[in-house]
Amino acid sequence: MASNPYFNQPLAPARPHMYNTTLAKVIWTLVPIVTIGLAAAVPFVVAAVKGVVKPWLAVVYVVAEIAVFSVAMAISPTGDDGNPFPGFLMVLLIITAATHAALLDNDKISIGK
Repeated sequence: MASNPYFNQPLAPARPHMYNTTLAKVIWTLVPIVTIGLAAAVPFVVAAVKGVVKPWLAVVYVVAEIAVFSVAMAISPTGDDGNPFPGFLMVLLIITAATHAALLDNDKISIGK
């Protein structure tokens, strides 16, 4: 009786993971927070290179980071005018990037994967 090679193969290739350990997940989640948003896109660029997410998601984060910094600098170039909106934009970017970085290995989320 000849064996069929398809019966011994996995059903689907395993999706690559971003984090090998919990410590790695914590560190990558802290990157946008510790850098005050300056490296908010870095976890997503690394995830795209690893094949965890599609490259368009990394591009969206890079463009969003540049847009937030550009708008914040355009609204308040000196930073001492008392306008809270640029700070709010920065905090929103940091929270969003940190949250999404923590969810990069979540199998329930399929957007960008």
